[in-house]
Amino acid sequence: MTSMPRPRTMVLPVLLAALAVGLPLSAAPVASAEQRADKSAYANVSGSAEFVLPYYPDDDVRSFRFDAQAAPYSRPLPGIPWGLPTDARGTATVSHYSAKENVTYTFEGRVDCLVTGPSTATLTAVITKVSAGGPADYVGKRLGFSVYDGGKDKGHSRDRVGFSWNGVNLLPSGDAVPEEAVVGTCMAPAAYAPVTKGGYTVRHAELLPRPKD
Repeated sequence: MTSMPRPRTMVLPVLLAALAVGLPLSAAPVASAEQRADKSAYANVSGSAEFVLPYYPDDDVRSFRFDAQAAPYSRPLPGIPWGLPTDARGTATVSHYSAKENVTYTFEGRVDCLVTGPSTATLTAVITKVSAGGPADYVGKRLGFSVYDGGKDKGHSRDRVGFSWNGVNLLPSGDAVPEEAVVGTCMAPAAYAPVTKGGYTVRHAELLPRPKD
């Protein structure tokens, strides 16, 4: 006698039973953390833009340029030899034209951390060089940046940026003059300054689990 085909109504109970006991449902390979960590899927932030300070209108021209890419678990630290999921590489460049002094100075940093969300990013960079007229004491200091990628609206950028100096990262203490706080990896305020020219592209990617040893 020819066996009857299994009714479709039996498929769901069998599937649920297999899931309950952790049985494999097929021979298809499961992607490992290493396989998921395809570099083409890493987060990055790129672009250059000028912006204005909403709380201090002036004639200065300020701009940031970013070329930052995620590089998970690439920077060993004491006690954390495998590094962090937010490790990153690249450069961040600041340019500031002071109308009062009629001078433009720049400083450039090495990106060490990047974390993203949809349309948003926070990154930090350790300053490696400062041009003449710039803040020489910034060399070796970590600075924080935030980016909002707002797309375009009738040709005008809706992007925004934020940064960790100029009065937004202070440590008030009693009657003493507040000191600027140390910036940790990936720490920056919200993107509070509107872009006036140029723009940024944020490619979001989820933070990856640590690869197996």
